[in-house]
Amino acid sequence: MKILLVRVSSLGDVLHNLPMVADIKRHFPDAVIDWVVEEGYVSLVRLNPGVRRIIPWALRRWRKSLTKRATRAEIAAFFHELRAEEYDYVFDTQGLLKTGIIMGAARGRHKVGLANGSEGSGYEGISRIFHTQSVPTDPRTHAVARGRIVAAAALGYAVDVAPDFGLPAPVPGEARPDWMPEAPYAVFFHGTARAAKKWARANWIAVGRALAPMPVLLAWGSAAEKAEAEALAAGIPGARVLPKLSMDEAVQLARHAALAIGVDTGLTHIAAAFVRPTIELYCDSPKWKTEGNWSPRIVNLGDRGAPPSVDEVLAAVGRLT
Repeated sequence: MKILLVRVSSLGDVLHNLPMVADIKRHFPDAVIDWVVEEGYVSLVRLNPGVRRIIPWALRRWRKSLTKRATRAEIAAFFHELRAEEYDYVFDTQGLLKTGIIMGAARGRHKVGLANGSEGSGYEGISRIFHTQSVPTDPRTHAVARGRIVAAAALGYAVDVAPDFGLPAPVPGEARPDWMPEAPYAVFFHGTARAAKKWARANWIAVGRALAPMPVLLAWGSAAEKAEAEALAAGIPGARVLPKLSMDEAVQLARHAALAIGVDTGLTHIAAAFVRPTIELYCDSPKWKTEGNWSPRIVNLGDRGAPPSVDEVLAAVGRLT
């Protein structure tokens, strides 16, 4: 059986789609699974050995130069590669017009997607015109469960085990990049695009000081986040502001962390998917949607409009370390 998964973005959503692969392979060990994903997230999907072929989608880059011949040639090449193989099932678990168009262009006998979105999602109902089967889900279905439910409904099995992201655990003695310490470290994923989802600077500093002498590594993805990381480092003894990391390096940062603390953002969820000791902080987003609920090594604190306190985080640190 040949299967194509269409989940192009964003980082957290691509991550939360990964357990579909293990589910399908558990019930159909010989299934061949390909994936269409935004080019920036190819390295994440590549970590899952159950995915045979990755077809990069580069809309974020293409839309900046649609009038250029080279861009149009890349788009044509993408659709040529997409249609090079015929699939038994094509799954679109994002539910957008753009992912529906990818599904529509793919060659597949069965095209299955979401009949509805979850609360607060960007679901676009027009995507259903590309479906041969639309699977309904409860509006408050967890982000990890949605894709799993869609595949299970189409392929005839039950979702009855914890999600398996198919991500490799760290290997003792594995080579590390120069910026990563050999000693156990904590990482703070403090940055997020939406200001309301941030946790107060004073809180991060208080937790960082309490973790001493464990070093705290501070990642960043923009100039504003770098400035915030530098402000945190100034208040936390032994904290280090990391260089600008690639997606692959950021994934490795999460994969090797002895402790990850972060707001509701993709890199925090990656640490949880690797089942590293992780504390997820919810300040202005609903916890039910993305909380790491598959391991006792993950603690989820706060909720929309109710940020966690420093004492709650320190108590969670005590349970995990």
